[in-house]
Amino acid sequence: MKKKRWLILLLVVVVCVCCACVAKAPQGKKEAAPLTKVRVMLDWTPNTNHSGLYVAVAKGFYREEGLDVEILESGDLGPDQLVGAGQVDFGVSYQESVTNARAANIPLVSLAAVIQHNTSGFASLQKDNLVRPRDLEGKKYGGWGSPSEQAVLEAVVTKDGGNPKTIELIDVGSADFLSVIGKQVDFYWIFQGWDGIRAEQQNVPLNVIMLRDFEPILDYYTPVLMTNEKTIAEKPELVQRFMAATSKGYRYCIDKPEEAAEILLQAVPELDAELVKASQQWLSGQYQADAPSWGWQEQKVWERYANWMYEKKLLDKKIEVEKAFTNDFLPEK
Repeated sequence: MKKKRWLILLLVVVVCVCCACVAKAPQGKKEAAPLTKVRVMLDWTPNTNHSGLYVAVAKGFYREEGLDVEILESGDLGPDQLVGAGQVDFGVSYQESVTNARAANIPLVSLAAVIQHNTSGFASLQKDNLVRPRDLEGKKYGGWGSPSEQAVLEAVVTKDGGNPKTIELIDVGSADFLSVIGKQVDFYWIFQGWDGIRAEQQNVPLNVIMLRDFEPILDYYTPVLMTNEKTIAEKPELVQRFMAATSKGYRYCIDKPEEAAEILLQAVPELDAELVKASQQWLSGQYQADAPSWGWQEQKVWERYANWMYEKKLLDKKIEVEKAFTNDFLPEK
């Protein structure tokens, strides 16, 4: 009887030990570190300039870097203001905007050129035969009322031997350019990779005077990804991780434009599918173009455009160009 009780007691002890081991097993497993929340704000409504961000979210590139990234659309306050104030971590902007911010003592820093060259130009209906800047004399220009517009017009038209003072500037606000071109205005400033393709798909033949073809100074970076000096100083590892994943996203857009287009359409289904697909294909060759890697920025591009802005009185003072951009957070080539 004692032997039987002893065996029963031993069995109970063994069962208890086994249960304890099973219970403790999950506690011994290392828990995944919580993801760091990050917010990035767009410069405009979502389009193929932003595809790399959406790809990095959808493919898990940000999660691989321990980041939970939220993409925000621009509102009453844009990315320059909110990133400058430290309320948003990263934003999409333009070299011109970053330069203006630096001159106003707002310490924005460009981290990457989304597109390597300026793909914008002055578009007009093909039938009007406006093929070079001096042809714009005496015509009506539709724009949004920015001082830089007039300066750019003066630069390209004057360099081509024309008189920019004969051009009538009409503020059309946010009107769709296809609704005003050839009606209220004769020409309009567009980006070839979006509105140029849209016009082609709607059978509206255009002539586009590409700015960089007539004035190399205007071959600046537009758009760019940026943050502020404080984020770089206090959270360099966060910036490094964000840019590693973002670079991966844009590399995916370069290598797989069809898949990148589908990812953008899944995230923003209200976009025109055919336009997105055609635009993504066109931009796949423009993101990096002739640069050593995606996102690369040259100091001479920043210097010559900042000097030009100062000469045209678009800046109140010169900026320290080397502080306006950095390549330090791009992955190694």
